[in-house]
Amino acid sequence: MMQTALYLTIAMVTLATVLNVYSLVKGPDSPDRVLALDTLYINAIALIILLGIALKTRMYLESALLIAVMGFVGTVAMAKYLKRGSVIE
Repeated sequence: MMQTALYLTIAMVTLATVLNVYSLVKGPDSPDRVLALDTLYINAIALIILLGIALKTRMYLESALLIAVMGFVGTVAMAKYLKRGSVIE
């Protein structure tokens, strides 16, 4: 039962990732694309953690943490760029 729920969750998060990529490509303007990119890295973290659970290993936790940090920094940089026109000022 637990394996079935795990694989169903992986399938649903994968579908959400595909829809996020579509939103990233098709977004009407830049803030929508930044939001789609932010959601995309959250889905990537979820998929990596679910893969680690499925394989019964803790190795993937560090990569999920790295993606979280890089995604946060990227989102803040993009928000500053869209607001001011430059990241460092």
